[in-house]
Amino acid sequence: MTQRTTQPQPPSDADADAGIHTNADFAPFVQRNDIFTRAMWDDTLRSAQTDGFFASYRIEAAPRRGEGFQHRDFALRNAAWLLADIVANRRASDGLREGFQAPIQPDTPVAPQAIAVESPADMAREIKQVAQFFGADLCGITAFDPRWQYASRVDTRTLQEAPNTLPPGLDHVIVLGHAMDGALVDTYPSALAGAATGRAYSHEAAVVMQLAAYIRNLGYQAVASMNDTGLAIPYALQAGLGEYGRNQMVITPEFGPRLRFSKIYTNLPLAHDRPRPQGVARFCDICTKCADACPVKALPYGPPSFDTPNISAIRGVKKWTSDAEKCFGFWAKMASDCAICMRVCPFNRDFSKLRHRLWRRLALSPLRRFALWLDKGRGGRRKPGQWWAPKSAGQTEKPHAK
Repeated sequence: MTQRTTQPQPPSDADADAGIHTNADFAPFVQRNDIFTRAMWDDTLRSAQTDGFFASYRIEAAPRRGEGFQHRDFALRNAAWLLADIVANRRASDGLREGFQAPIQPDTPVAPQAIAVESPADMAREIKQVAQFFGADLCGITAFDPRWQYASRVDTRTLQEAPNTLPPGLDHVIVLGHAMDGALVDTYPSALAGAATGRAYSHEAAVVMQLAAYIRNLGYQAVASMNDTGLAIPYALQAGLGEYGRNQMVITPEFGPRLRFSKIYTNLPLAHDRPRPQGVARFCDICTKCADACPVKALPYGPPSFDTPNISAIRGVKKWTSDAEKCFGFWAKMASDCAICMRVCPFNRDFSKLRHRLWRRLALSPLRRFALWLDKGRGGRRKPGQWWAPKSAGQTEKPHAK
């Protein structure tokens, strides 16, 4: 089968609306340099703490007295990761960590007879309806962009570079958003909060695999992808799902920063969505709550720039870029992930409530400084023990101050 390589291309006209700015130094990212893979091969990063971090996601968790880091917290976190881990490990003997360092391999063949698609716009609506049925919280569609494809993937047997290829003709990318549990996010940093991440990954694995199977059943190619193959954030921006924030997350109108993203590469004819700039970047220009709250000061102050602190950041893209080495060092110390920057983000709100929709309107208007002032006092950490506290019949845990 002919393979599709990933070569850079000139910026599209929609880049400005998506908040994407590249320069002549741009180069597609080498996945072997992401901070998690580096912690396995780079002796300047690897340590007993980083090894312990990875081991803690199996049965070797090291519970301690601190609230949110007890036995049941790690037990819940690791159980939440189970389905994502099953998918990731099923081709380990081939060096394919599916969903993370290799695309998810198809479990169903492409139907020999493809349905006729008379209207790509109607088919796009159908795909979004099916995505919602399977459990996706957001769905947008954009064009394949070689810039965001990894220059190479990682063979997990050797931790060396391997070809990162896709079948030819997959010109459309379906981007799916998967909301994280707000009540658990409120307990970051804690092993308990890590269950929100694990559940989202397990959920997205199921959703993206089922939607890809549906497309193959229609007679078209569909490659399911999570963190593997290409960068999800720029695709989410181009698909109109949100805007890029100082905390390096996609800020969405529906869930703020509280999402994970997956994607499907396909040749199914689909109409594309457009970026929807609403003013998040202008708000982030005046807000530094995430940078202020970061315990290791891994997030930047000041405006977006082309600066990259180390090889774990993509070159040639003007944006807010964190120091991944500082960030992961804190993760390793805790033996769990951290998303304080998500928790304290002013857009981390329940937008089903009118008062928060009104706040969002202020935040995206010239009155953004007033909106920032109104946000004072929000974003504090909820004690993990409150999540575990007994609840009356029919009561569910709700995010605080939402």
